[in-house]
Amino acid sequence: MTITGIPSRPDLRSTLRATIRDAVLDAAAVLLPVSCAGCSAPDRSLCAGCVQALAPEVRRHTVRGVAVWSALDYDDVPRTVLLAYKDGGRVDAARALAGALRPALAAAAGSRWRAVVPVLIPSTRAAWRRRGYHPTGMVLARTRALAPPLWHALRLTRQTADQAALGSAQRADNRAGSMVASRRLSGRRCVIVDDIVTSGATIAEAARAIGAAGGTVGGAATLARTPRRRR
Repeated sequence: MTITGIPSRPDLRSTLRATIRDAVLDAAAVLLPVSCAGCSAPDRSLCAGCVQALAPEVRRHTVRGVAVWSALDYDDVPRTVLLAYKDGGRVDAARALAGALRPALAAAAGSRWRAVVPVLIPSTRAAWRRRGYHPTGMVLARTRALAPPLWHALRLTRQTADQAALGSAQRADNRAGSMVASRRLSGRRCVIVDDIVTSGATIAEAARAIGAAGGTVGGAATLARTPRRRR
């Protein structure tokens, strides 16, 4: 029974954890000053407002025949945080992003989640050299939602151009035939995991490669989806 105005034991534990966490963050901010990756507010890796803006609202959509579950819209705070994480070295945002990705993974995996293999979209050599880590892989590891991915289950057969400046048709041409999947995926049910989906060309190419290796694609999970722009 919970007495009005007094938190129950789980609530009390959550309050204590939050208090301790905030105290640790305050102490760390004195020694290692940081600013919010979303809004640049001082003394927090992510302020409370930006953490709230990363609360997932999982939406299902279909891109090029593949069902995709996305946690966030790639706009405003999520866009700023993702850019800071991927290109600004703000790996401290990985934990919050993992919290957003987790329900999208669960939705994509469905009731058979224990038998699902997460498959990461491979990074180009240039991206790996620039960052030194796989951004989506780091977030996936922190979700603890599925079995560990089969590393190098997908690999690039050629280095592709940056998709950011390309239109939908150009993205499809850029990705077409660019991936090959490991035979380890044969007979396995897979969920493709990526950070951002725009046209779906990358996910479609990954699904083609997985199918060619004998695997099946149950769907895809992404951190964010790019909102459609109306003319």
